[in-house]
Amino acid sequence: MTPEPKKTPLNSWHKSHGAHMVDFGGWEMPLNYKPGIVEEHLATRRSGGLFDISHMGRFRICGEDLLPFLQYALTNNALALEPGQAQYTILANETGGAVDDAYLYRFEEAGYLLVVNASNTQKDWDWLQELRKKFPGVVMENMTERIAMVSLQGPLSKSILEGFLQETRSRLPDPGKNNLRKVSVDGIPVDVARTGYTGEPLGFELFFPAERAVAIWEKILGRGSAQGILPVGLGARDTLRLEAGLPLYGHELGIDADGQEIPILALPPAKIAVSFSELKGNYLGREPLWKQLQEIQAREYGWSDRIPASPLIQRRIWPLAVLSEGVVRQGFQAFSSDRPVGYVTSGTMVPYWKFEGQGISSCLGQEKGRRSIALAYLDADLKEGQEIRISSRGKFLTGQLVKRHLSAEAPPYSRPILVEKIVVKKPGPKESLHLSVEALVKKARENTHWRQRQTINLIPSEQSPSPLVKLLSISDPSARYAEHRNYKFLGEADVFYYQGTDFIEWVETKLQEEMERFLGCSVVETRIISGQMANAAVFSAFVDYLNRAYRRINPRKFRKVMNHHLGRGGHLSSQPMGALRDFIDLAPDLDRMAAVNFPVQEENPYQIDLKQAEEYIQRHKPELIILGKSMVIYREPIAELRRIVDGMKEKTWIMYDMAHVLGLIGPHFQQPFREGADIVTGSTHKTFFGTQRGIIGSNLDETSEYYDLWKAMTRRTFPGSLSNHHLGTLVGLLLAAYEMNAFADEYPKQVVANAKAFARALKNAGLQVEGDPALGYTETHQVL
Repeated sequence: MTPEPKKTPLNSWHKSHGAHMVDFGGWEMPLNYKPGIVEEHLATRRSGGLFDISHMGRFRICGEDLLPFLQYALTNNALALEPGQAQYTILANETGGAVDDAYLYRFEEAGYLLVVNASNTQKDWDWLQELRKKFPGVVMENMTERIAMVSLQGPLSKSILEGFLQETRSRLPDPGKNNLRKVSVDGIPVDVARTGYTGEPLGFELFFPAERAVAIWEKILGRGSAQGILPVGLGARDTLRLEAGLPLYGHELGIDADGQEIPILALPPAKIAVSFSELKGNYLGREPLWKQLQEIQAREYGWSDRIPASPLIQRRIWPLAVLSEGVVRQGFQAFSSDRPVGYVTSGTMVPYWKFEGQGISSCLGQEKGRRSIALAYLDADLKEGQEIRISSRGKFLTGQLVKRHLSAEAPPYSRPILVEKIVVKKPGPKESLHLSVEALVKKARENTHWRQRQTINLIPSEQSPSPLVKLLSISDPSARYAEHRNYKFLGEADVFYYQGTDFIEWVETKLQEEMERFLGCSVVETRIISGQMANAAVFSAFVDYLNRAYRRINPRKFRKVMNHHLGRGGHLSSQPMGALRDFIDLAPDLDRMAAVNFPVQEENPYQIDLKQAEEYIQRHKPELIILGKSMVIYREPIAELRRIVDGMKEKTWIMYDMAHVLGLIGPHFQQPFREGADIVTGSTHKTFFGTQRGIIGSNLDETSEYYDLWKAMTRRTFPGSLSNHHLGTLVGLLLAAYEMNAFADEYPKQVVANAKAFARALKNAGLQVEGDPALGYTETHQVL
């Protein structure tokens, strides 16, 4: 006798609103509602979709042996999760196959929530209970029927949730996938995660008591229905995940059509779910997974001699674009030159919205399209771009192996990636010198008039230098070279490599004096031509300095760095994806580049939470702390951080990237070296109204025990970063330094006063202005 299917807390709501109900994994679930699968798919991509996913299994795990248990039972590194973070993970078996894939959430310090597939809930529970025997201190609770789970995905999901969270002064999780936060909605405790199964760049999953499911569901739809938010069933959930290239257990994971186990790493997205951190130890499936990884790398790098005769990964999951008219389905066979190469694991026809325009100005149009796509389990030696044939109901369809079907890189919309013929652009017809010069001069004149006479520039990273600064920047040295280095054996003299450079030597000496006076430090490197290059030179110098004792081994990098999160205004150049990338190590505990972001205050996300920051510093022991942001409305807590790091056994350096606030230095903003900064970098063309260049400043002069570090910074400037250091703008910068020092008191005072007045005016006009009203909303030149 077939058991009665289980019901989610929203079952009655689905039925009363016309849902087509089906049995899925032992649950009675909505396949679709009245609009249908296609419209639900399109609504999710344009506005948003609301999904009941309460059928997913939810296990709460805690106890004394918690972390060792998770590290053994799951493939990812649970140690890398701070409270407020989640990760994709897999339950592996001894041979490197998947028992199931799952998501691990850490909403609080003491425990984790593991979410597994609905059809595997009992199997996974039994599997984990068996493993738990080795870890008697672990406590597991099956919360599947006590906690409801819904998902709101799509471009408007963020604004919908923000709308009713503001009523309770709660905030969404920090920007970035896999971030979590505990909030309250109408007094109901709700755990919110920036996770999802649709490929949307904006999406959230919500956990709350099952008895309040209808109230939360209707509140979301009450706010969202008028904006196009629809309830979405399993049908569109499947087409959305397929378009996003996400796996479904039983299709892309588990057992294949021949009854053989699919290796976990045969699924490319599984790479992010598998950790080989030394801190994980010998977890279940580690050895075969490591062998799988070696095979993948050998294929990727063309090392055919390193692939064993009987490889573990003989096939892999490929996104497949169907070029012919027709639809492919699970089980359809694939061929290459009449040779069987695998089969389709998931396939269907999906709708999509067409975009109008190009680049950043492109927008979602009203025209719809449809395309046939699939995921397929194919021979691992096939290549992206290769065409294959798929047997479909008595005929052959042509398909092409692609990297992905969907892009989520330009929020708030995901964008379909269509197969298009690559056209290499060629130069247009050559015009005469006269016509080319005439067009160039005309456009330059018009652009200059427009930018300087017809617009108001509100870009905080652009400043207008004085006319004389501009004029000096095109004076004779602008076409010259003046490379020089300091030679100790010549009495610490700088030796210039070119003749006729006396004027440049004089300019550099004067500029160093003026910048030392302005910054309040004893040494300044002025040859740097941008703020980003200044940061790269500093990072490179640190690595050089860290390896000074012995240079005949591979140089070590920063073990840990603390910086601002990019989504909270942090400088790109201070991120692992920017200038820091080549100088920072992988952290075994974080399982990623060893950058630890500053925690921010719960009520004021634009300021560092110093109490929590001190805990982070004590735990992670960063070698370098990088202050400074692109989006900055407050002073940085230099003195407070100096107090913290001075009490540590090993030295922690404080660097302040003042690119956007360099011109505000002084008593009306900050005096970084008086407050405790070791190094200051910056751009000289933002609030500092000079030419487009960069600087490095410090007190690491010849009297300092760390003078070798300063010498490394000068070496990493030249010859490390540049040869021609743009001598024309160097001359212009000297005049700008004279001007800045002349107005060092009045200018920053007035700039900050103007920003405060602007903020108050915006607030009085009814706009939402971020920041603390008691501080005038800002302490800088920026208003948010």
